[in-house]
Amino acid sequence: MTSPKTIFISTGDVSGDLQGALLVTALKRLAEKSDIDLNIVALGGSKMAAAGAKILADTTFISSIGVWEARAYLRPSLQARNLAKQYLKTTPPDAIVLIDYVDPNISIGKYARDLFPNLPIVFYIAPQDWVWPRKHKRAKLIVSFINEIFAVFPIEARYFTEQGAKATFVGHPLVDRVATLASRETARAKLAISDAEIAVALIPASRQQELTYILPAIFEAARQIQTQIPHVRFWIPLARPDFVAEIESQIKAYQINATLVTENADLVLSAVDLAITKCGTVSLELALLNIPQVVVYRVSKVTAWIAKNVVKFSIPYMSPTNLVEMKPIVPELLQDEATPDRIASESLELILNPERRDRMLADYAQMRSALGDPGVCDRVAQAIFTKF
Repeated sequence: MTSPKTIFISTGDVSGDLQGALLVTALKRLAEKSDIDLNIVALGGSKMAAAGAKILADTTFISSIGVWEARAYLRPSLQARNLAKQYLKTTPPDAIVLIDYVDPNISIGKYARDLFPNLPIVFYIAPQDWVWPRKHKRAKLIVSFINEIFAVFPIEARYFTEQGAKATFVGHPLVDRVATLASRETARAKLAISDAEIAVALIPASRQQELTYILPAIFEAARQIQTQIPHVRFWIPLARPDFVAEIESQIKAYQINATLVTENADLVLSAVDLAITKCGTVSLELALLNIPQVVVYRVSKVTAWIAKNVVKFSIPYMSPTNLVEMKPIVPELLQDEATPDRIASESLELILNPERRDRMLADYAQMRSALGDPGVCDRVAQAIFTKF
């Protein structure tokens, strides 16, 4: 066996933990195949730990959906990045992989580059600065300290190449992930969903603020849908156990026929006929599973005002499903448009109108072709190993 190698991975949020876990699994598999004694140390969460990483700090809960809301996470975010910097200073790894988690990872990446001029640093699932016309300065900053960007969208690779980076399109890791999930038939059988039953997934929150700003609108919409289609049943897949009590309370408050799923929650994504979801990676996952969806995005009024008047927030789409092809594949209801009436109306249209549903599925197929071939995480793992 070769001399031990250490890779440091930094990510945050529930989706970052998922992506990190997929990569850790691929790295461990390649290390065993190559007879390499591999140690992975990370900022991440339980999924990465289960895949074999040693977690310095749990960053799955350090995530917000707005500038104003981020204040509550400033201290734990600083603590996590300082812990990472202390680790890097005392225990230099053989390579660093930064996954999403933009501002902390920029700080960590710059710090590591100053300490170790020759240390391989790569960004995997880079920030979507190609969507933001005002973010070129940040992109240039990232280019200044990384060796390579492993891009998950073709447009992302082109953009960062134009900014001066070595950027390689590797494909999107969710292509690999959905291939491991249960089929619709298997998932419905395990959840005891009959062929006649209309099953709708409600995915309101993976961040604390989404319980406040998104869940009420989605649950009220669900109540309205229930009055129109009495035999509908709602399913709520939940990745955060700390949200269980609040969501159970809200199910009772809105009197919706809903089942909360915490064990094998991925079954819900495969089994349902429709999803009403907050904006995020899950939108792309649903698209790859051919599940029609309505995407909802809301923040506080303060954050919305800052975004409009200070940041001059202006992007063509919010959901990654629409960003891939830069077209409105799925309905996005943002801020003031994200009312229970609109959410219910868009959802009922997708449930009751086969032509509308079939058009979305056709657009999904076109989008899927732009996300690369299977084997994404294995390709990234192989590329990282060549940096040693």
